[in-house]
Amino acid sequence: MSKKFLAIQADSIETININTDTTFLLALEAQKRFSKIYWYETKDLSFVKGKVYAEAKEVIFFQNKKKYFKVLKNTKVDLSKVKFILIRQNPPFNMDYITSTLYLEFLTKKVKILNDPKAIRNISEKFYSLNFLNFMPPTIFTNNLNLIKNFFLKYKQIVIKPIHGYAGKDILFVNKNFNRLMIKKYLNKIGHVMVQKFLPKVKFGDKRVFILNGKVKGAIKRVPSKGSILSNISQGGKATKTLLNKKEFYLANFIARKLKKKKIFFAGIDLVSNYLIGDINITSPTGLPQYKNLTNINLAKNFWDEAEKLK
Repeated sequence: MSKKFLAIQADSIETININTDTTFLLALEAQKRFSKIYWYETKDLSFVKGKVYAEAKEVIFFQNKKKYFKVLKNTKVDLSKVKFILIRQNPPFNMDYITSTLYLEFLTKKVKILNDPKAIRNISEKFYSLNFLNFMPPTIFTNNLNLIKNFFLKYKQIVIKPIHGYAGKDILFVNKNFNRLMIKKYLNKIGHVMVQKFLPKVKFGDKRVFILNGKVKGAIKRVPSKGSILSNISQGGKATKTLLNKKEFYLANFIARKLKKKKIFFAGIDLVSNYLIGDINITSPTGLPQYKNLTNINLAKNFWDEAEKLK
């Protein structure tokens, strides 16, 4: 098996939206550089006789809505024989996700894995932001109802986010009355949460910053739909063109260098009003197709150019 092969660990290939899916854009560019691409899901991994295998699909991709991929064959792949493994399955970051990183950790001396599986496992996308509290609005992490109430009484408007949440799901905005019973039920369902002072300028959008190999490569602005505070594209947010100001670039560049030291190759961070708002997306960062549509710059090319530089 050739080192010109790529394996992609992701969700079902049938779920791709070719207009908005960063994984699809990365795969299209990879197709120009690798002789074969294998697609597999976490359920397809096995460890047998000292080797990690995937029951994979050898695929090719087309920029066609009706038929955007073709399975050439189903095959058992010794993952130690490929050049890169691209981890792109979406959260939730659950035990299945964690288990896949344990499989892949056996391969890190033989294969370049993006992002590093141990780093993905050890860096909680919200908890890791605690390393950058100077860049964040007032923030606490807790499962304590009284602490949250006291935080609300101090700041009057707060946002409550699940620590292991994603895509803007299950986020609470508390701005008038502290409904103790409702929030207690929420905590019983969700568990530990991140609680932040609300930043009113979020209604004008946040900035998703793209980081590749320790470098800030660009950003898009994501504007919430009318009446919403959620700027995620999956929650109806609209991507618009933007630039980073000096403070934003300094903040993003500082975080980028820290992430590179942790072996995080590709990340997305979100900024509002010159603040990091807590999410450091490393499992499956999104937004590259929107950036390409707005700027005519294909960061998928930069992605693979930078990946080839890795030692």
